[in-house]
Amino acid sequence: MDRLSNTVRPYAWGSTTAIPELLGIAPTGEPQAEMWMGAHPGAPSRVTRDTDPQPLSDLIAADPVRELGPATVEKFGPRLPFLLKILAAGAPLSLQVHPNLAQAHEGYEAEERAGVPIDAPHRNYKDANHKPELICALTPFDGLCGFRTPLEAADLLAGLNVNSLKPYVDLLHAHPEEAALREVLTAVLTADPEEMAATVTDAAAACERLGGAYAPYTSIAHHFPGDPGVIAAMLLNYVQLQPGEALFLGAGVPHAYLNGLGVEIMANSDNVLRCGLTPKHVDVPELLRIVRFEASDPGVLRPEASPLGEEVYDTPIDEFRLSRHVLAPGAAPRDLTAPTPQILLCTAGRVTAGGLTLAAGESAFVPAGDKAEISGTGGGPGTVFRATVVA
Repeated sequence: MDRLSNTVRPYAWGSTTAIPELLGIAPTGEPQAEMWMGAHPGAPSRVTRDTDPQPLSDLIAADPVRELGPATVEKFGPRLPFLLKILAAGAPLSLQVHPNLAQAHEGYEAEERAGVPIDAPHRNYKDANHKPELICALTPFDGLCGFRTPLEAADLLAGLNVNSLKPYVDLLHAHPEEAALREVLTAVLTADPEEMAATVTDAAAACERLGGAYAPYTSIAHHFPGDPGVIAAMLLNYVQLQPGEALFLGAGVPHAYLNGLGVEIMANSDNVLRCGLTPKHVDVPELLRIVRFEASDPGVLRPEASPLGEEVYDTPIDEFRLSRHVLAPGAAPRDLTAPTPQILLCTAGRVTAGGLTLAAGESAFVPAGDKAEISGTGGGPGTVFRATVVA
């Protein structure tokens, strides 16, 4: 296996302390939002294998069958199908939704035919792939996921006692579920900007006064004053994850991460349609085509333990499979050898993986079929997240 050297992305919403604390290094004072592990062209991990360091993407491209295994290449093509991250949110991320595979292909081809540059700020589809994702909390983690029922959303908005929100409350009471959610989100995102900014200001003041269930929206409005996404966020379920709990975000489900440190895994795609809480482009018509307007339980996932000690986060897609191993010092090694590619990430303690010792925040790539044994090294339990595919 190969030790990975990974890039940390300094997005503005990132925590200044969470990733440095995990790695045991001094913070720089700058936000450190995501550490990427994988072969994404935007920031591929680097490996050293008998030569100078090289991108993992180049290593895979040189011999995809050797690195990924024939079943993975046949099913997903000659690239690593997933991207693994450590995500550290110190401020809310944009409210967003991802397309399904057919929508992504259609949208990408349409923008290609229209000649929209791939790096244009108004481009929606950077590739033809979908982007299901899973976030697993390493610390208490706050987020928004999926629509509340219209009646729950109506009660939340009505409780603010803001006159300009009353038409939205009436819509949520008057229509069937799908129509109510669609009409209110459309109205919020297409409202006159000055009028909406005033509504958000009044709503934020009410949230601060009321506290309790409104407290998360006070924080959101502090980071994005006047943004219509503040009102859109109130249509969604507020979720608090405890360490080890996870959320799966499928196609069409609006969501946003608000605060906390977690392990995130996703299909290898950059396709995002934004709903708010961002200065970036919001394509309202395309967004409304992608969003699934249905109330849903967030579906907090807890890992399912196998007899061999592997704790699996069950998801309905094949591009990734995430599991966790908690390794007691002195316990027998666990054999993770598999015919698929793997990334092993240590998040607590110290572990031995093959011939490598991994401390918290360190990771390794295991080519398909290569021997992969892990064990604790003493001094306390070690935790390893294992990312692979279902091929």
